[in-house]
Amino acid sequence: MTNGSPDNIEPANLAADLLKTSHNTVVLTGAGISTPSGIPDFRSPGVGLWTRMEPMEVASLSSFRHNPEEFYRWFQPLAVQVYSAQPNPAHIALAKLQTAGFISTIITQNIDGLHTRAGAVNVLEVHGSLETLTCTNCYRRVASSTVMEKYIEHWMVPLCRSCGSVLKPDIILYEEQLPVTTWNKAEAACRECELMMVAGTSLEVMPSAKLPVQAMDHGAQLVIINNGETFMDIRADIVIHADVAEILPLILQTVLGAERSPVKAE
Repeated sequence: MTNGSPDNIEPANLAADLLKTSHNTVVLTGAGISTPSGIPDFRSPGVGLWTRMEPMEVASLSSFRHNPEEFYRWFQPLAVQVYSAQPNPAHIALAKLQTAGFISTIITQNIDGLHTRAGAVNVLEVHGSLETLTCTNCYRRVASSTVMEKYIEHWMVPLCRSCGSVLKPDIILYEEQLPVTTWNKAEAACRECELMMVAGTSLEVMPSAKLPVQAMDHGAQLVIINNGETFMDIRADIVIHADVAEILPLILQTVLGAERSPVKAE
């Protein structure tokens, strides 16, 4: 049994009711769903990564090309946290809701792969993933498991075994275009859904922040679960300002056992 704050139980139950009646639900997640797993976010005052470092100085495409060693020095502590992290109750709740047929698509801005490790499928990683790296010269793609251990343990910049050039993680840096195919799928999913659930994102990063707008403009209902306020709170059907690792298990607990038809296949 999952216990939550008394103030959150009623809105969580209302969100569960919407989920039970929707036949096509899309979830959009951000950094807030992974902070309970020990991965820091980028914008929270005092603790976010961008409060300690200017992003364009280390995490833009031009800065990576000019000085990949500096990028990898900055990225090493975050890489350690990502590779040691485990899915938390929020990831697991979403995966179970999806397995039970209540969620069709998960769109995530995160690069940590924790949704997939929790058992989720049809996960659209619009900001890329740390699962692979690509050579900046010959474009050979390699699994991160083959090179990242040496980098994390010995601070060795990952190099291509074929040509010796620097490998770039397949994550989207500033100045880079989002992966077109993945982004098109995300937009299509939002246009077609009956319910959109935003979980653990402040909706401050474009263009992902416009996805809930697209969903509502096409008639979808909107549930927002986030510690802080978002610009879409005023339009949402249900807003819960709380930790997703508390609320999503509450929703799962309420939804399980409901009888209904499966969501529309993607």
